Amino acid sequence: MAFEIKKKGELYDVIIVGSGAGGGMAAKILSEAGIKVALLEAGPDYDPANPEQQTQLKWPYQSPRRGANTNRAFGDFDAAYGGWEIDGEPYTKQEGTEFDWFRSRMLGGRTNHWGRISLRFGPNDFKRKSIDGLGDDWPISYDDIKPFYDRVDKMIGVFGTKEGIYNEPDGHFLPPPKPRLHELMIKKAATSIGIPVIPSRLSILTRPVNKDRGSCFFCAQCSRGCTVHADFSSSTCLVKPARKTGNAEVYVNAMAREVLTDKEGKATGVSYIDKTDMQEYQINAKVVVLAASACESARLLLNSKSSQHPNGLANSSGLVGKYLHDSTGSSRSAFIPSLMDRKRYNEDGVGGMHLYIPWWKDNKKLDFARGYHIEFGGGMGMPSYGFGSGIERNNGKYAGKDGKMKDAGGYGASLKDDYRRYYGASVGFSGRGECIPRIDNLCEIDSNVVDKYGIPVLKFNYTWSDHEIKQARHMQDTFEEIIQAMGGVANGDKPGEDKKYGLLNPGRIIHEVGTTRMGNDPKHSVLNKFNQAHDVKNLFVVDGGAFVSQADKNPTWTILALSMRASEYIIDELKKQNI
Repeated sequence: MAFEIKKKGELYDVIIVGSGAGGGMAAKILSEAGIKVALLEAGPDYDPANPEQQTQLKWPYQSPRRGANTNRAFGDFDAAYGGWEIDGEPYTKQEGTEFDWFRSRMLGGRTNHWGRISLRFGPNDFKRKSIDGLGDDWPISYDDIKPFYDRVDKMIGVFGTKEGIYNEPDGHFLPPPKPRLHELMIKKAATSIGIPVIPSRLSILTRPVNKDRGSCFFCAQCSRGCTVHADFSSSTCLVKPARKTGNAEVYVNAMAREVLTDKEGKATGVSYIDKTDMQEYQINAKVVVLAASACESARLLLNSKSSQHPNGLANSSGLVGKYLHDSTGSSRSAFIPSLMDRKRYNEDGVGGMHLYIPWWKDNKKLDFARGYHIEFGGGMGMPSYGFGSGIERNNGKYAGKDGKMKDAGGYGASLKDDYRRYYGASVGFSGRGECIPRIDNLCEIDSNVVDKYGIPVLKFNYTWSDHEIKQARHMQDTFEEIIQAMGGVANGDKPGEDKKYGLLNPGRIIHEVGTTRMGNDPKHSVLNKFNQAHDVKNLFVVDGGAFVSQADKNPTWTILALSMRASEYIIDELKKQNI
C-alpha cells in the first residue's frame, strides 16, 4: 500500500462511485447534459458481447470445470463477478446475525445478473406508516416519481400489460411473451382459488427500442448477459451511451476508500485503490455521487471521517448504515403428474417468468403487515450440468405418476426412461416480500478488521421480526393451495416455525436498501427528497440506500427513477451555482 496518495490532475464536475443501476443512470443523464463525469467501478470493464467475456449460448460441458464446480455464486456462466464471499474482502456479523452480503465487482454491478423484474412502487408503498403505523412514510409520493418511471420505461424498455391494479401501477409496456404450459396451468389453478396471475413486467426487449440494441431471441439466458443487449444491464444500456458522449471517463478496478472533504466539510473528491498496482489515488470534483450499493455506500461514508464529520460523512443524524432491510424470501417446489410424458419442444422463452402473482390481500385481515409477490418457474428449459429430468428428490425418493413416492436412482435404460418421462414435470414458487424497516437492523464499521486494500470492513446486525416470519408462513400456505389446485404433489415437508417457514437469511434476495434513508427532517434521515445529503450539499446517494421502505417489489426500477430525478436536480443546481 502506498504511503503517498497520487493525485489525478483533472477536476471533474461530478464523480460517481459505482456503475450499477443508480450510478449508470447518473452517468448517462449527467454526461448527456454536457457534465464532465468520472465513473469509478471496483471491478473490471464488461460487455457480454465481448467474445472473451461471453457466456451466453454455451453448453454445460463448456464450463471451465465441465460443470463439476464453480467459483461464481450462480454458476460459471452467470454474469456476476463476485458473490456473497469474495477473497480478501470479508465482512463480519454480530452474534446471532445471519446476514449475507452479495457484491458484484464489474462494470454494471449486479444489473448484469438480476432477474429483470421491473416493477414500479405503488401509491401505497410511499405512505406505509400512514396505512399501518409501522416505519416511516417517504418524503415523496408516487405522483412525484411517476414521470421518471415513465421515462425509464421508454428509455430502457419493459414488457407487460395494463391491468388497472391500484398499487401495481401500469407503465409504458412492450408486448409480453406468451405464457408457457406450466404457467398457464398455474394461472388456471390460482385463479380458481381467487389468486390473480398477470403477465410479468421484465426489462427485456420483445421488440427494438433503438438502433443500439437487439430484440430478445428467447434463449432464456439473461443471467449470462445478453450478446445483443436485449435485456437491461447498466453496463450496456447506460454506461455505454454515457461513454459515447465523450463526457464520461470510466475508471475500472478502482476500489473507493474515502470521500475527501475540505476544512468546511464539503466533499472535494474520492480516494481509491487501483487494483492493478495497489496504489492509492485521489480524484477531485465539484460534486460526489455515491451509487456503490446500499451497504457499500454506507461503508464509504462511515469510513470518511474528519474533524467536521467525526462520526462519518453525512452522519450527524447517526443513521448512516441503520434501517438496513432486504426483501423476504421463501420457496417451494412441486411435482405435477399431468405434466409427465410431454412432447419435447423448445420452451426456453425469456430469461425469467412470463407470468407472476402480484400481492392480492388486504393486510387488515391478516396477522402481519405488508405483502409479497410470487415468482414461479418450471417447463422444459435447457438442463444444466447435473440436472436432467426436473425430478425433485426427497430422501432418495420422488413422486411417481400416481402421486405416490418411489425409489430414486438406478442406471441404464430405466434411469434414462425416468428422465425422459419426468423432464418438465416440476414447478417452483418463490415469494418475495416486504420487510418492516427497523433502526436496529444495521451495518457499521468493524474497526478490528480490514480488507486486502486496508479499508475497514462492515459488521452486520440483523434479525427478522414476527411480521416477516408470519409472512413466510402465509407464502408457504399459498404455495400449497396452488399446488393442490394443480393436482400436484409438493416436494418435501412444509418448513415449520422452527425453520421460520423457509424464510431465507436477510441479504439472500440481494435487495438490501435503507442505509442512507431520505426524509425531510435531518435528525431522522440522511438524505433529502432529491437524494442530497442534509449535511453536505454537494454529496448525493443514488443507490438503494435512499429507500425509506422496500415495498413488495424489486427495487431496481425505483433506483433508476430516483437516480434520474436526482441527476436532473444536480444539473439544475450546478447551473444555479448552488453546489
